[in-house]
Amino acid sequence: MNEITDCKYPLIPTILCGGAGTRLWPLSRDGYPKQFLPLSGVAEETMLQGTIRRLDGFAFPDAGPLLSPIVVCNEDHRFLVAEQLQETGSGGSIILEPVGRNTAPALAIAAINAVRTNPDAVLLVMPADHIVEDRIAFQQAVMWGIAPALAGDIVTFGIVPHSPETGYGYIQADRSSPVAHRTFPILRFVEKPNRATADAFLAAGDYCWNSGMFLLKAGTWLKSLELLRPTMLSACRAAFERGSRDRDFYRLDGESFSACPADSIDYAVMEKLRDLGKIGIRGVMVLLSTGWSDVGTWDAVWQSREKNEHGNVISGDVITEDTKESLVISTSRLVSCLGLDRLAIIETPDAVLIAGMDKAQEVKRIAADLKDKGRREGIVHRKVFCPWGWYDTLAQGECFQVKHLVVSPGEILSMQFHRQRSEHWVVVSGVARVTRGEQSFPLEENQSIFIPANEKHRLENPGNVPIEIIEVQWGTYLGENDIVRLEDRYGRITAIQKK
Repeated sequence: MNEITDCKYPLIPTILCGGAGTRLWPLSRDGYPKQFLPLSGVAEETMLQGTIRRLDGFAFPDAGPLLSPIVVCNEDHRFLVAEQLQETGSGGSIILEPVGRNTAPALAIAAINAVRTNPDAVLLVMPADHIVEDRIAFQQAVMWGIAPALAGDIVTFGIVPHSPETGYGYIQADRSSPVAHRTFPILRFVEKPNRATADAFLAAGDYCWNSGMFLLKAGTWLKSLELLRPTMLSACRAAFERGSRDRDFYRLDGESFSACPADSIDYAVMEKLRDLGKIGIRGVMVLLSTGWSDVGTWDAVWQSREKNEHGNVISGDVITEDTKESLVISTSRLVSCLGLDRLAIIETPDAVLIAGMDKAQEVKRIAADLKDKGRREGIVHRKVFCPWGWYDTLAQGECFQVKHLVVSPGEILSMQFHRQRSEHWVVVSGVARVTRGEQSFPLEENQSIFIPANEKHRLENPGNVPIEIIEVQWGTYLGENDIVRLEDRYGRITAIQKK
């Protein structure tokens, strides 16, 4: 796991990467949630990568060494996380959750990992799907919080509000009794308010938006759970100790972690600060004045992005006429808008959302309804990313399906067979190596092969450029769970929802 030095307080970025982002459907889906999307406005930088780069250049004389991050994520997203970490050049430890249990257990797992080698390690806890525009201001706020964190306090960052937002939780702090520069004792946490209450909070002047970011010693968090949520702590310890390394990942024990109660950091601990005071742990808040958003809705995306002269945020192949204060995103085709005002229009190859900005909080109801009806559009995109590359479903009917496969250089699909379908492969670009039965041979451009049901087979890219395949499937059942894996480089021996 993460290598920790003997320094008194190494600082470890701890990134919680388990969110689903259902209010940003149809771009964000369970199989490819918002933290892996470039929503911040920085070209090609995903929200996870922006979180990692938030500490670029962090170097203050009073701080300990900044170590590589710990990322806690859903095991279904492990290859996405690994690829995006690799692109940033940051390295780091990736801990896999077999099931989602919210943020309090995720932080417990990271803390258990850290204290194994240094109980004084300080964790800088950040959700993977937030935007912080001013990195220097953020890094300075982290420095203000280090001293109280080392003293055993739980430090959080309160965003100085500029409007009465009803989509954020709030923190009330005692501004008359500063702990340090711009750092104050926490009086209480408040759930998302209605508009009248949010107006009152803004007028009072002692409330800040709850950023969901924390700074604390790993041991402080474990001590807090030991008092307030001992069952949760016990389950997390069992899941970690019974876990195992899987290539570049650390996989928690599924049975132990499934038994862990699910709860957020706020509900589990921060709303019970009075109880923690009995063992000398305080909650303190550092004021953070910077452009910040949890990018939880399409309205928030619109607010966070640069707008044109008509107040529109445009991405992709879009034409607008007499359209104002709208967000229009196209990913695969021309989208034209005429005579519209304050709408979110999000186009993907298999689904389109058109919603009023004032209904942005309710988009998750559409995603939930799709899942209830068993529709794949609520879970995965038409284009599905895999550890070996990706595939795009081009057409499908009652007994057939056509896919476009792209296999990255040096990658290889599992040795597998299908019980209920046969496949035709046509190479349209590059040279593939195909295994069918006991034979293995190259397949070049404009060559094809037929693979009957129950025939074991494998596709490999031995070259230095991607290969492209058109796959035509035929059978009585074409679901992704009709895959029996015999060997797999990526540890996916049992049938799962990816190819």
